[in-house]
Amino acid sequence: MSDTRLFETPPGVRLIDLAALPAGAARGFVLQMRAGRFHGFVVRTAQGVQGYVDRCPHAGLPLVRTLDAYLTPDGTLIQCAWHAALFRIEDGLCVGGPCTGQRLTPWPVRIAGDAVLTA
Repeated sequence: MSDTRLFETPPGVRLIDLAALPAGAARGFVLQMRAGRFHGFVVRTAQGVQGYVDRCPHAGLPLVRTLDAYLTPDGTLIQCAWHAALFRIEDGLCVGGPCTGQRLTPWPVRIAGDAVLTA
């Protein structure tokens, strides 16, 4: 297996049962593939799910220090634990902090039946 950091995944990978990811919650995922390792996270909203590569555009670090702690305490924004950058959930746009105007890299995910899958 390679330690290369990947930034995309194949479609159709089952990530989690939908019931295990309530609306307003986020969950991180590390997928080990032959070519390397992918780090991403999914946020469930009232409208569906949004996925992003777990990498801050400012410093290139994962966004969290604590497992699955991607959202601000009120659950309205994604927050980088290292430099407090704030990102909108719906499109990954940084609306505060050192990378204002930049975006998180989208990770295509979708709901299929009772599960969240890569798209």
